[in-house]
Amino acid sequence: MFVGHALLAFALVGGGAALLRDRETGLLLGALAAAFAAAPDVDMAYALVGLVGAEGGAAGTVRSFWEASTAVHRTITHSLVVAPVAAGLAGAWLHGRRTDAPAWLGVAALLGAGLCAVTALVSGVLGGAVMALFVLAAAAVAEAAGRYSAVDAGMTFAVAVVALVSHPFGDLVTGEPPAFLYPINAPLVTERIALSTDATLHLLGAFGIELAAIWAGLLVGLWLLERPVREAIDFRAVAGVGYALAVLAIPAPTIDSSYQFVFSVLAVGMIGTTPRVRLPDIAIERPDAISAAITGLTAVTVAGVAYAVAYVLL
Repeated sequence: MFVGHALLAFALVGGGAALLRDRETGLLLGALAAAFAAAPDVDMAYALVGLVGAEGGAAGTVRSFWEASTAVHRTITHSLVVAPVAAGLAGAWLHGRRTDAPAWLGVAALLGAGLCAVTALVSGVLGGAVMALFVLAAAAVAEAAGRYSAVDAGMTFAVAVVALVSHPFGDLVTGEPPAFLYPINAPLVTERIALSTDATLHLLGAFGIELAAIWAGLLVGLWLLERPVREAIDFRAVAGVGYALAVLAIPAPTIDSSYQFVFSVLAVGMIGTTPRVRLPDIAIERPDAISAAITGLTAVTVAGVAYAVAYVLL
């Protein structure tokens, strides 16, 4: 859900802001929301230690990476309790930088230090270090937002709250449920939501949710840019249907063993980036970024549906 978190927040905030204000504001606040929504996953930085000395080829490297990530992922930075504090930090930082007010910068620093201290007390030095990365990420997004005069501290706080609160809910069907109430030791959800008793169908369902979140963000983006969807999709995306044959070539994927499926089905999206040859003058036309993204996503969606149908039938 790495990309899905960001684009879902973009859709929610960007679409809402455009309806309340205008499309330009929607694009700006949507981009800000996407950045804030991606921030909680800085906790994956610790998983890089799993790559050190990993054995067993590609499969062993991926396994080591994900095993290392379980130490802190979806705990400290995915909390509904931490989210408004981090949002307050971002708003205070932006206001302090814009008005050159040391007092507001002090508030931001105090909130950040408080988050790190509480986390270190509850989860040790590793937890405190991960929270420090999260605090720096929130401040960095606020710093970037401060470059736009249309964005004030109140907007930054509101956008950050929506983005940070929406993030953990996207993780309910993959892996362990987030620690919604951290640092309070009271699990809000104890088990991930099962979409099917069949492990492969569950994975395909989770993949479908991810695609839906990405589609939501891109469609809202096209609407904000006033660009018709049909013009952005190339007919070559239908080639994704050929991915149905992968059901015969790779082991049935599950949440715990999905990298072969995920990497290969995402590779289908490269269809969107390939140049088109226009006849009769054999002119080579390279797609722009938007067309490449929409065509690639369409191809991946077609591939995912084709694989699911083949899996059920076979």
